[in-house]
Amino acid sequence: VQLQASGGGLVQAGGSLRLSCAASGSIFSIDVMGWYRQAPGKQRELVASVTRSGSTNYADSVKGRFTISRDSAKNAVYLQTNSLKPEDTAVYYCNAKTAGFVLDYWGQGTLVTVSS
Repeated sequence: VQLQASGGGLVQAGGSLRLSCAASGSIFSIDVMGWYRQAPGKQRELVASVTRSGSTNYADSVKGRFTISRDSAKNAVYLQTNSLKPEDTAVYYCNAKTAGFVLDYWGQGTLVTVSS
């Protein structure tokens, strides 16, 4: 599975960005897709995830501001980020997991910078 992420950029606090991730390859094996982020000097953390059946999970810090969605027909996952804060600044990584989390795939990362 190959993941191609896009949509990062520089935005002012309070602004919005839409991140996109397109999957290719053995996509039939994918169960969960999601977004993680890693800020400078910090560990990578889960932002949001969505299962094949559509169940979603969000980090507390982004609940009510970010929305994850999945388009199975396009083999893509999206992250709509609203009301961005400077602390949302990070490299955002697309992730895909197979059933039972046996295999884990990562995209190349896209940088989101939120200025105050």
